[in-house]
Amino acid sequence: TGLAYDTSNMAAVNFNSTLAGIEDADAVLIVGSMIRDEAPLLNTRLRKAVKKGAKVFIVGPQWDPTYPATFVGDDVGVLGNLPDVVTEAFGKVERPAIIVGGAGLAKGGLEAGLAFAGKFNLVREGWNGFNVIHMAASRMGGLMLGYAQPGGIADLVAAKPKMVISLGADEVDFTQFAGSMIVHIGHHGDNAAHAAYVILPAAAFSEKDGTYVNTEGRVQYAEKAVFAPGDAREDWTILRAMADALGVSVGFDSFEQLRAAMVAEVPALGVEGLADYGSLPAAPAGAKSEGVIAGYPIKDRYLTNAIARSSPTLQRCSAELLHGESFAEAAE
Repeated sequence: TGLAYDTSNMAAVNFNSTLAGIEDADAVLIVGSMIRDEAPLLNTRLRKAVKKGAKVFIVGPQWDPTYPATFVGDDVGVLGNLPDVVTEAFGKVERPAIIVGGAGLAKGGLEAGLAFAGKFNLVREGWNGFNVIHMAASRMGGLMLGYAQPGGIADLVAAKPKMVISLGADEVDFTQFAGSMIVHIGHHGDNAAHAAYVILPAAAFSEKDGTYVNTEGRVQYAEKAVFAPGDAREDWTILRAMADALGVSVGFDSFEQLRAAMVAEVPALGVEGLADYGSLPAAPAGAKSEGVIAGYPIKDRYLTNAIARSSPTLQRCSAELLHGESFAEAAE
């Protein structure tokens, strides 16, 4: 993610209410997330909750959620001294919830959110109202496998690596690795490809089998729909070939062996459905968040990934609907 937050307990970084279950919440506090752009289908679920009577409060810069909501300021420090309107609402409901987004995580919102969960008893019989919203496909799957650096991307920059391998990492500022050899494994020739010294074309998600885990911790298996074009190969075969070239043994020679190794390391990846991450941890002593949320991570809702940015239709949506450009229309 590039961010530095504790991922040692998966229950603390999961959307525990589930996407369908959040419709039953009767009070929701959103911390540092413009959900309408970051998770549009979740925003629809929240609108349904509001129609049932739920109250929504938001910490962060104002945006239009398409349903009534109360903004309580831009400073995440407000979590330590909430307005009476928030404490009164959460003090008398049956299914309270909090949603911490990327902008909230960047300001220490995870620990403060856990403290909020403890204070208002967000975990109770038949209900877990603690939620973190992720914006990248299968981020939870990566975290389950331990793909997280405690100090975030700053640790990687400080290490000054000789080589940086970008595995579809198109949202990274690669100018930070100016002294490294950048090898990009990806598709659609997006941002990372322009910064790379070597480009190894890879299959897109629709062109390979895979295991995905969404933001609510739901394990899903995907099958190849079409073959990758040209010289593109599945990512694991590229990494396997690189390992051979570098004299490294990775312990698998087929996709089946790779998936079996993943399941052996993380058994939950072997069963489709919601993973069990155990109990929500208590907040660390003295947990607090501070700092003003100046903006949200997604700047353009139409161009959020490599595939979207390669689409002429979505490029036009961005230009016309967000940036006010005019396009000539054919006469009817």
